[in-house]
Amino acid sequence: MTSTRPALAAERRTVTGKAVAGLRRDGRLPAVVFGHGVESAPVTLDAHDFTLLRRRVGPNALIDLSIDGSKPTPVLVHGVQIHKVNRQPIHVDLFAVRMTEELTVEVSLIGTGTAPAAESGGTLVHPVSSVKVRALPGNLPESIHYDLAALDNYDATITVADLVAPEGVTIQADPADVIARVLAPRVEEEVAPAAEAAAAEAETTAEAEGGAAAEPAAEG
Repeated sequence: MTSTRPALAAERRTVTGKAVAGLRRDGRLPAVVFGHGVESAPVTLDAHDFTLLRRRVGPNALIDLSIDGSKPTPVLVHGVQIHKVNRQPIHVDLFAVRMTEELTVEVSLIGTGTAPAAESGGTLVHPVSSVKVRALPGNLPESIHYDLAALDNYDATITVADLVAPEGVTIQADPADVIARVLAPRVEEEVAPAAEAAAAEAETTAEAEGGAAAEPAAEG
């Protein structure tokens, strides 16, 4: 069966250490392939091809990696080192997976729709923005979505227990953890300026009346 996964070509490398700077100048991106029962292999990728691929796939997407034209191996992008100045990738860790072995990865949580309580002036907050999940490599989700419509008052919360995991995926987080809620407006902060203005106006009025009452005495 032909794989529908995105493909990436790699070449084995013998250059290591500071000498890899020369590879980067030639448009090659140093990388390492590793995994359970797999001997670590230093390779290089086409830097431009890798950048384009990362724009098209999510963080937990499987990639068919072919080294020197060999049979493709499914891998996950385990980590990417970024240059501090130009923000370009300078090194990549690729994890070779076994399709029959479950993995645990971090998955982003994405709220969809609108929270009615936020539309009424509240502030939508997300105390938890990601959770760990466990699944076979082929079932790993890029993200998990949830509906914000349940947040129709300031006491309502959405917790991990409310998440619906895709088939074959187990969420590994405390079910009671709050992932979204709406905070009520801080009314006292809005009232304070008005109270201060009223007090200032009263003080000004009192001073004016006091000055008017003193004028006849000065004439006498």
